[in-house]
Amino acid sequence: MKGARPAVRVECRHESWPLARPFTISRGTKTAADVVVCEIVTDEGISGRGECVPYARYGESIEGVIADIEKHGPEVAGHSDGSGLLAKMKPGAARNAVDGALWDLQAKRSGQRVWDIIDMDKPGPAVTAETIGIGTPEEMATAAAARTDAGLIKIKLDREQVVSRVAAVREAAPDARLIVDPNEGWTIDVLHDVAGPLAGLGVEMLEQPLPAGDDGGLAGLDCPIPICADESCHTAEELHALVGKYQIVNIKLDKTGGLTAALRLADAARAAGFAVMAGCMVGTSLAMAPATLLSPLARFVDLDGPLLMKRDRADGLRFDGGRIHPPDAALWG
Repeated sequence: MKGARPAVRVECRHESWPLARPFTISRGTKTAADVVVCEIVTDEGISGRGECVPYARYGESIEGVIADIEKHGPEVAGHSDGSGLLAKMKPGAARNAVDGALWDLQAKRSGQRVWDIIDMDKPGPAVTAETIGIGTPEEMATAAAARTDAGLIKIKLDREQVVSRVAAVREAAPDARLIVDPNEGWTIDVLHDVAGPLAGLGVEMLEQPLPAGDDGGLAGLDCPIPICADESCHTAEELHALVGKYQIVNIKLDKTGGLTAALRLADAARAAGFAVMAGCMVGTSLAMAPATLLSPLARFVDLDGPLLMKRDRADGLRFDGGRIHPPDAALWG
């Protein structure tokens, strides 16, 4: 982030964005996306924005993230590159919001897009998963049938009716690729019972089936479906503990603490032999925009958060034909 200048101020605020309908995963139901927006304003009157989603699963809260940004934001806002931010703030949502705002600010000040600053190819339209929350098999089939353009469907599950729910989605969307996400909700016995039938239904990936602190049973497991680490992988430093358990890592900016650290994790994961998934929390297009830069590196892209909203931000990301497009400069970067 070369050429950054000291900021006049760093602002942050809580925003709540209603969802189009309740969204249920194994650990609960959401009716709104509660996000924190960080804005950095320079003495030139130019501002950059970033959005994060505090996540209680990781001990985060809206109040705590705002306090973190208010404490560290002014200190790091004038750093000339991302390494200063990585050294001053811990991984997580607060650092993500500041990192996103810094990249957006640099792009606006330089008149370049972030991918040009990083010297990487512009991300093209990418197939993104479209997510179906937990419901009855009939409800999930109806949701799948409504996603007529979806080339990739992500199915949220708990440990009940696993095969029948996936079978219902498969019947309703026979041409879609399928991935499933129990959000740590299974045991090793459940995994043994359902892996074969799910493979027979064409499921291409299982995301974090076991709790992050109790995934030892995955070591050396001969599973017919590749397993992806989500809650078990936040930063590059954790990759060594995943070898032999997982084949894919889900990179989310709210876990890594921003695009700067996410790109480092992507490089390290691929060098270690892992495939990459670009994932998200439930947020607006502003939260998804930096993550679109990961899409050329990813086997799976799951950046459909805005599709779950009742409404999105102005200048939001464009979704069509089951694909997500890179952000316009008016939104971010």
